[in-house]
This record gives sequence, structure tokens and C-alpha cells, in this order.
Amino acid sequence: MKLVLTGGAGFIGSHIAEAYLKEGLEVVVVDDLSHGKKENIPQGAKFYQLDICEQEALEEIFEKEQPELVNHHSAQIDVRRSVAEPVFDARVNILGSLNLLELSRKYQVKKFIFASTGGALYGEQKEFPATEDHPIRPVSPYGVAKASVELYLYYYHQVHGLEYVSLRYSNVYGPRQDPFGEAGVVAIFCQKLLSGETPIINGSGEQTRDFVYVKDVVRANILALKPGLVGDFNISTGKETAINQLYQILVRLAEKNLKPRYAPPKPGEQFRSCLDNSQANQKLGWKPEVKLEEGLKLTLEYFSQKLCS
Repeated sequence: MKLVLTGGAGFIGSHIAEAYLKEGLEVVVVDDLSHGKKENIPQGAKFYQLDICEQEALEEIFEKEQPELVNHHSAQIDVRRSVAEPVFDARVNILGSLNLLELSRKYQVKKFIFASTGGALYGEQKEFPATEDHPIRPVSPYGVAKASVELYLYYYHQVHGLEYVSLRYSNVYGPRQDPFGEAGVVAIFCQKLLSGETPIINGSGEQTRDFVYVKDVVRANILALKPGLVGDFNISTGKETAINQLYQILVRLAEKNLKPRYAPPKPGEQFRSCLDNSQANQKLGWKPEVKLEEGLKLTLEYFSQKLCS
């Protein structure tokens, strides 16, 4: 089977591309390389450098490749930028996604897998951990966009019969994450600590996140290929970790004695986030396997090797 994978040169997408190739799928990567890196794309994948907002050029790819599956990981992922530039965020995350959905309908794609979000979707949670039935109350345009695409997915399924799986990620971390952007606190801390720089923690550091390792996320994307499976699934550990606690673990693993600096909290980011994964366990057959300290150690080793190379 042939699959179009948007964002396949990025952090999560490139790991998924590797896994899909091992599963025997033909993988067509579409990425504009605004954040992704060409060297991340695995050998054996076909590559088109393209912005998903370029509808006519995107249609040429669908017409030529005739994919049976779409996995959509291209996105504007910076919550803070979405607050500063909500129109830009909507252009990429809503209109770009609609381009893909329309082409999926037109070219009779069988299944659409969407990289959604849990934390930004649920906003300030009322329940911990949050299930998929938790009220959707995003406090950032990024979260609003992800919620909008999920509603479009439901529409395309009900009206056009397009099967979809929306994977609501908690905070994904691991090798290849960008340490120089605004997203990805684990990557940022790793890079700073290994370089001997003082990391900055925005807010008190008592804010919590649910950190899930990228290889576990990849397994969810493989399981999501199951024919007939439709719905929204939290992909998470179900465990809260405070940013201060995360930092202390990394300091110990890196054997560094660097105290962080604290800065004001950033607008649009919730204080606590933790997602229930029982739906994914029951219907996808998925559960996280990599413990936090193990995943952080593997991530540190990756960044250490990058600095030495």
C-alpha cells in the first residue's frame, strides 16, 4: 500500500517513515523543510519538497502517486507563535489540512491518520488524567486549529466515508527533536545542559506535562493503520511530571550542576496536562513501553553524539 506522509522530514514524521517502510508500505514524504531536515528522510521513501498550502502542486502529487493512505504530521507546532500569529497558524494547520482532506476525498484515500494534540485541545483540565470525553477548551489558536481539523475529520467520515484516526499526543520527546525552536522542552534542556548553557524555565516550573517517548508514538501510528478503526485516541503515559522534576532528572543523567533561570510564563500554555490512555489500550492495543528516565537517557545520548559529530 502507498501512503502520503506529510511532515516526514520532521522529528516525529521521520521516525514514522522509517517504521512504515519496515512494515512494507510505499512511503511518499511531503515536507517543505521549514523545520524538517532532508537527512531525516529514510532511504527508500520518495520525497517532494512542498508546502501543503500549495493546493495545485499538492494535487499533482496525489494524481501521480494515487495514495491509499494519508498520515498528516505537517503543522505549525509552536503554541507561542500561534498566539502571536493566529492567522498564519490557521493557514497552515486548518487550510493546509483541508487541502489534504479534499484531495483524500477526490482520490478515494481509504484512511487518514492525523497528528492531533491532547494538552492544547483540552486546555486547563477539570479531570486528571483527561479522557477523550473531556471538554475541548483550547487556550491557544494552535489548540483551536487541531480541534477544527478533528471536526472536519468527523464530517469527511460521516458524509464521504473517509476512515480516520486522530492521535491526540501528549508531550512527545526523543531523538531528532529540534532543540532550537520554542517547542520541545526536553530537547531544549538536553542541548543547553550538554553545551554548558543555563536553561530557562518559563513560569514556576511546577507546571506539569505528560511526556511520551517518540518510539511509543510510532507504534501508535502503525496500529492506527488497522482497517475499520475510526476515532480519537490519547497517546500518552497518564503520568504528570513537573518541569522542575524533569530538569532535575536530566541534570542527574547529564552529570551537570547547572541551576536553571526562571522567566515569566508564556501565554497560551496550560498549567497542568495529563492524558488518560485507556481508549488507546482497549481499541488500538497500544500502551507506552518506554519509562521516562529510560527515554530521557536515550535522548541525552542522541544529543551528546550530535554535539561530538
